[in-house]
Amino acid sequence: MFKPHVTVACVVQAQGKFLVVEETINGKATWNQPAGHLEADETLVEAATRELYEETGICAQPQTFIRMHQWIAPDKTPFLRFLFSIDLDEQLATTPHDSDIDRCLWLDAQQIVNADNLRSPLVAESIRCYQRAERYPLSMLAAFNWPFS
Repeated sequence: MFKPHVTVACVVQAQGKFLVVEETINGKATWNQPAGHLEADETLVEAATRELYEETGICAQPQTFIRMHQWIAPDKTPFLRFLFSIDLDEQLATTPHDSDIDRCLWLDAQQIVNADNLRSPLVAESIRCYQRAERYPLSMLAAFNWPFS
């Protein structure tokens, strides 16, 4: 049975800069959007909000849904990554609560897209998707509990 990892990520933009989190993977500093796995009994939006807070200390909810990416990592791990956008009026200070996060950085799009230390190719692709300005309402990702009411 195919069992992909379900993850969420937020493209957070303020004043033309994008928020990335830096973590050390196999001794190398890598960049990613605030992102993580969907946990039991939470919606995709709840997961994105939680991951943003855990990794950056910022309390904000996704505003729109951008895209879902299906990706097979080099180690053959399958992922479904749900990508959200958050536009802030200003660059907020960050305080990561997740011990895996070394620091957070506000960078311009080209710094991210051209970086050689991205956690996966989805990091740059997420910036490109954000720049295309295709947005979908969060209601597109409705969650239902059984039995349906």
